[in-house]
Amino acid sequence: MAREQDESRIPLNPWLQAGGLAFQALYVAAILAALTWLFSNCREIPPANRALVIRLGAQQRVASAGLLLAWPRPFEEVVLLPASEAILEEDMPLEKPQSLLNDIRPSSYDEAVTQSEAPLTPAMSDAQASLGNRLTGDASVVAMDAKVFYTVAEPYEYVLQRSHVAAALDRLVSRSIVSVCASRDLDSIMVARPELLAVANEAAEQRERLRGEVMQKINHYLTELHREGTGLGIEVRRVDVAAALHPDTLDAFQSVLTATQDELQELANARTERERSLQAAREDADRTIEVAQARASERVSKAQADTADVQQLAGAIKSGADPGLLARIYRERVQAILAKTQALTLVNPRDDAHLIVPGASSR
Repeated sequence: MAREQDESRIPLNPWLQAGGLAFQALYVAAILAALTWLFSNCREIPPANRALVIRLGAQQRVASAGLLLAWPRPFEEVVLLPASEAILEEDMPLEKPQSLLNDIRPSSYDEAVTQSEAPLTPAMSDAQASLGNRLTGDASVVAMDAKVFYTVAEPYEYVLQRSHVAAALDRLVSRSIVSVCASRDLDSIMVARPELLAVANEAAEQRERLRGEVMQKINHYLTELHREGTGLGIEVRRVDVAAALHPDTLDAFQSVLTATQDELQELANARTERERSLQAAREDADRTIEVAQARASERVSKAQADTADVQQLAGAIKSGADPGLLARIYRERVQAILAKTQALTLVNPRDDAHLIVPGASSR
């Protein structure tokens, strides 16, 4: 007993004390690490996101914004996704990429020297030259760009295909635009001929429905992929399509448009000149009619004045109201007539003798 008391009075080794303290610190650190690992998947979900909880590779649940409690990895994995109301945007430029032009290199030194001397665009294959161009139903060529706005409809499918969504959506947009363009003519895709705007009401309505048809095509293809088990987990809400003429045909369209505008201008000038000439002709016709009517009235009045005595005499003779009127008029008029004569020969109409009247003098 006394020996045990003596041993308890012996001071401990400093190394043992240091080891004990280190062990306690390591124990506390292990407990803290275990607690940190245990609550590693307990987090706050922002309002603009939602979380997909995957337990051992299988979808377990979808949590909305708020506090999320989940088992630590590798038992459960938490993936943050956009909220169901969040709109994601993806640009789908369909124009010709400049990288393809840079990849075209001459196959020999002579070709390199020739192309370096000539400031011409390197030759491209038909596939490279046709990138970004779409063939319409009337055999026209149009270049189109698209911007897609979509939402995440199936979180688990979206997580599985997240790295392939952009490439797959690019192919679906290109396929949809090709299908829609092939079923339309150029005027129902873009305003290529402004002179037809007044009469092409149906084409204007089809241009308004272009974006809707492209969006319906994309969603149809997404539905087919979902049925086949390879869905992207997204739903397209809107598609903005920008169409432009092919550079090779832009000059031709501008020339046609300029010629059409000149033709319309000349037609308008001709119509204006026609209206001016028609108005001047109508004024001349109205003036001629008015002058003719005035002259006719004047001539009628003069004729009526000149024939007033004759009509009065004829009326008097016909009615027998004044038997001596004819003799009085004869005596009034014959004196003026005889006054104008130089020589007068009177012949009795009742004389049967022959009368020889001398002719005019030869002097």
